[in-house]
Amino acid sequence: MREFNRGGPRRDFGPREMHKATCSECGQECEVPFKPTEGKPIYCKECYRKKKGF
Repeated sequence: MREFNRGGPRRDFGPREMHKATCSECGQECEVPFKPTEGKPIYCKECYRKKKGF
């Protein structure tokens, strides 16, 4: 029997590659699971939560 996660097959991509970045809101250094794109804002976990209303 296959395991399903959120309506699809479960996939194991292994550990994420993290990239260092500077938060656009507070200026604190953080790590993000994607390569930052120049010109687009990056937010640390705390600032992201504040912006999204979590």
